[in-house]
Amino acid sequence: MIKKLIFAVFLTIFLLSCEKKIKTDLHEVHWDRDMCELCKMIVSERNFAVQVVNTKNGKSYMFDDIGCAVQWFEEKNIAWSDQANIFITDATTGKFIDAKKAFYDVNSRTPMDFGFGAYEHKNSIKDKKTILNYEEVKLRILRGETMQNALIKKVNQ
Repeated sequence: MIKKLIFAVFLTIFLLSCEKKIKTDLHEVHWDRDMCELCKMIVSERNFAVQVVNTKNGKSYMFDDIGCAVQWFEEKNIAWSDQANIFITDATTGKFIDAKKAFYDVNSRTPMDFGFGAYEHKNSIKDKKTILNYEEVKLRILRGETMQNALIKKVNQ
């Protein structure tokens, strides 16, 4: 009886130690090789890249612009978008930061011309009149209020 109990304890410990942890933080980025999940461009611009991590399974997705990430969530109807960990590079330092806590400007020259640069610190933004948070950026992208659309309108006039 004691042998069976000891065996059961060791088996339980062994099985628990084999449990795979889901990685929900930033995954390794392969600059100039990873492709944007939406537009399929190579992600090479180190000051505007975005990585989205599904917290349910740990899968990561790369984007070359915050606009591509927001549109991807919308177009693919991603059910876990509110729980996703979203990392974006600081437009000044290139360091990955939490996109949901970042401060955004509206005048950045981004890879897909959405125009929203992310900053870890509010004082890094030169034009203090228009500082947005992630939710405001998301709404503007979904409403088409982007540098990209402004440029298209200007060309068509």
